[in-house]
Amino acid sequence: MPDIPFAPVILANEPGSFPHGVLAERHPAIIRQVRDAFPYGPGQHQALDELLKSCTQGTIEPLPAGAPDRDRWEEWGLAEHAGRSWYDVPWLWSESYFYRRLLEAVGWFGPGAWQGIDPFGPFKRAELDAPETGEELAALDDLLDLPEAERARALLHGSLWGNRADLGFRLSAAGAEAGEPAPALVADDSETLWALLPPGGAGTLVLVADNAGRELVPDLLLLAHLLAEGRVARAVLHVKPYPYYVSDATTADVVDALHRLRAAAGAAAGHARVLWSAMADGRLTVRGHPFSCAPLPYERMPDDLRAQFAAATVTVLKGDLNYRRLVGDRLWPPTTPFQQATAYFPGPVVALRTLKSDVITGLSAATEATLVAAEGQRWRTSGTHALIQAAASDGVHRQ
Repeated sequence: MPDIPFAPVILANEPGSFPHGVLAERHPAIIRQVRDAFPYGPGQHQALDELLKSCTQGTIEPLPAGAPDRDRWEEWGLAEHAGRSWYDVPWLWSESYFYRRLLEAVGWFGPGAWQGIDPFGPFKRAELDAPETGEELAALDDLLDLPEAERARALLHGSLWGNRADLGFRLSAAGAEAGEPAPALVADDSETLWALLPPGGAGTLVLVADNAGRELVPDLLLLAHLLAEGRVARAVLHVKPYPYYVSDATTADVVDALHRLRAAAGAAAGHARVLWSAMADGRLTVRGHPFSCAPLPYERMPDDLRAQFAAATVTVLKGDLNYRRLVGDRLWPPTTPFQQATAYFPGPVVALRTLKSDVITGLSAATEATLVAAEGQRWRTSGTHALIQAAASDGVHRQ
């Protein structure tokens, strides 16, 4: 995105702001939670202590010389930001780099016995095993007798509101207790999505996942429905290549979610069979592109990822972080057209997002005024509002 004066890049250097609270409060809480979840040795404890001090009081440090992705991170801005305060660089960048340094601290990249051990794994699995997950899966049986269009709509909204299960958000949110029922959407372009995915369609849907656990399950259920009902011929599920942002989905999390569905009764198990079969014959594929963990907006995506999105009938991006990366992590006026902010995207794109950060585009002036009158600015970050926004202005329905 160009550096437009009225849409500055979001930093975290304003005390009391939401980004400042993430760096000053949420990140230390995550370090403590990870430390307590594993029987780490002295090396990991020391590294976690150093990371805590660095991200709260110190400056950004480079990756070790032998880090396998050091060159990539330097291309992504590490060379420019090293030595600066975590609070004085773009918030999207510093927040992302925190998770990369956390993985370094616990030994994810190895060598050693802790190589590849997901520091967030226990929290993700606990969500899948929670009674609430079983209750949600049992509720699928109530959809069986509905017309296809109503089932599709219900599963789309399940995928949308599943984002409220975001583990990282719950760690420090002031309203972490059970919230009020889901309010009306602040934007709803779902009819555009359905127009791109009509019954009998032969296209390809790309779904860029966000969180694992109780959010990934409804994402998979939506894919199963679209494949089984012939709204798409193929689906591609993009996940993170390694653990990221506490609860972001990896391939291992997809496997865990599929096993959870297979172990359920009724309709849930039927969806699991659809997904398992689709993965076996190639109608559903899982990909983990390195750029999925980049601290950059999608406008700077590499050519191979751009080609994947361009070839899709529609790309659906889930969650708050993907939204920030899609429109640019900037303080846009809320009435900035979503189509304008995503004009660079190589094909039709849809955002499914519950609002958990300050970034927002595509609202009507009346909607913004109503939200501000009711809640001040809390509506931007509370996780109690959601949107479905679509941009398909090129008019091309890709097959």
